Parts: sequence; C-alpha cells; structure tokens
Amino acid sequence: MRLNRRTALGLGTVATAGAVLGTAGTAGAAESTEASPATPARAARRVAAVFAKHSVEAGGNWQAYVSVADPAGSPVVAVEADADRRIEAYSVNKIAVATAVLDKVDRGLLTLDQQVEVSAAIVVPGGDGIFSLDGAYPSVVTLGHVLANLLTVSDDTAVRLCGLVAPAAEINSILVAKGFPNTQVQPVANPNRFFLGTSTPRETHDLLRALVAGTLLSPASTTYLLGLLRSPVAFTDGIRRTMSSDDRARIATKAGWFADARHEAGVIFDRSGAAVLTYALFADGQANPEDFGATHPAVQARAAMGPKFLAAVDRLAGVGRTFRITARRPSNGG
Repeated sequence: MRLNRRTALGLGTVATAGAVLGTAGTAGAAESTEASPATPARAARRVAAVFAKHSVEAGGNWQAYVSVADPAGSPVVAVEADADRRIEAYSVNKIAVATAVLDKVDRGLLTLDQQVEVSAAIVVPGGDGIFSLDGAYPSVVTLGHVLANLLTVSDDTAVRLCGLVAPAAEINSILVAKGFPNTQVQPVANPNRFFLGTSTPRETHDLLRALVAGTLLSPASTTYLLGLLRSPVAFTDGIRRTMSSDDRARIATKAGWFADARHEAGVIFDRSGAAVLTYALFADGQANPEDFGATHPAVQARAAMGPKFLAAVDRLAGVGRTFRITARRPSNGG
C-alpha cells in the first residue's frame, strides 16, 4: 500500500474513512487538532490526524495499526492502514523471539540465570549491538543478559544466542499456540539459526496488547520484558526521541530496520502505568534507504508522531494491569 494524501484522508479507493483513520472516523477541525482530548474516541481522532500528516510527509509505504484503550469497552481503533499485510518485521520480531524464550522460562524449561557461550563463530560480524564489539571470545553470559541486549540495543548476535535455547521451529510453534500464526521467524538450514521473519501490524499490535493484559506470559516475565522495552537505553530515535526522561519511561518500544524498511511498535502507558495506546508502525520505500540514523524520513516521522501521540492520550486512563515506572538515577561510578 502506497499511502498518499487521498488514502490517508479516507478518500479515493479507500472504502471508508475508518480504513485508515479507524473506527473513530473523521472529525471536525477542532477535534482533529485538539492536543489532549478528554475521551478515547476524540483521542483516537487526534492520533489518526497525526499519523496521516506525518506519514504522508515522509512518503513511501505505511502499514499500521494503532488503538486507544477505552475503560468502557473495546479499544478504539485510531489507525488501520493495510493492517493485515504479512511483511518482513525485522527486529520488531525480537519481541516475539523474547516471548518464546520467556514462555520456556515460565514453564521451567529455562532460567534467566543459566549461561550460554558466546563463541567467535556465533557473533554476527558488524551486526547491531555490543557482542560484536567485545573482541574477546569465547565468553559466557546469562540468558537474562542475552534478552537485555536483544530488546534494548537490538543486538543481532543475541538472536543467535536465543536460538541456542529456542530453535526456530519451537519459537514458531509457541507463537502459533499463543494465537500469532503470521508472526513467525524464518528457519534456515541450521535449526538453531533463523531470520527474524514476518508479522502483520495487527498481530504485532495484538501481541503487545496481550502482553500488557497479562495473558501472554507470567506476571514476572511480563514485568521483565516491559522493563527492558521501557528502559532508558531502549530505542530513542523514533517515538521517544523528543521527550523527557520521565515521558520516555512511559513508553515501551522496539524498532526494526533493514534494507529500506523502518518499523517501530510499542505501548504508551498512563501516569499510573496502565496501557493507554498501542501502536504498530511499519514503513518502507522512503527516500535515503542507506540512512539508518535519526534523519531517515520514516524515523523523523515517528519522532514527530511520538510526543503528539503521548499528548493525545495524556488525560486518559489506561486499562488492565499497572506496571510501576521505576525511577532511573544516573550513576557516576564509584
């Protein structure tokens, strides 16, 4: 789907305005520009307007699904753009990989403190993360250390280390059993190796919703996973870029980038720690595919969306479990 101004506004070939702007529909100018709406429906309209503006400005193709929590019932869909297209999710699927590993932890098959070996052969040369920077192998780390690097600095070698304890076929079967048949890693000849595979915006969104609802993993594993995605060292070039440290702590996010694709998915929490907005934003085909920094058009678009998404739901209460925001204090060593 190539998103242009007509499709973003629900015109032309789009059957209804809700196809992109969600069930909240179109709104008057006053509502669509309201910074901090007082109801979920009005907040969803605001989010829809923000997404339409910045995705059109960035150009390229956008597949997305965004919803606003409603304590009175089902979430209000704000954005639904080609939400069921199965596409390469790249590092956003590291959430799914971590989910499968933590599912095995919950069943007593693995522990976070068990050790795995980082051999020279398993390191991805030049990959994102820190394992490729060590320069001294073999080393031994805990599975908790592996997951922390997988979900914060998006370490590529951490993917292979997860494969040592959860082979590709097992990861896929766990995800299918949990209701995510389109969110699958791609097996290769080595059963313990895989490419990160595919998902859809809707399934990524629904996986995150299940996570915060407490139906995906145990309470301990849920808190652990969200703590990684919400930590200060987690991805800050997109949705969280132009925010205070306190506001960043209200957002659990994971980005994925490869070739010309720039994706990001996550959850915004209210001030008590309850989930209030869930987003899955997949983008490709923008200009400057060689730019993996903060100046890529799709990344800039998400950076512009982030504070406006947060403002749109800032007066609303989330739903479900609350996850306390832990204050982080910088250290000067010692």
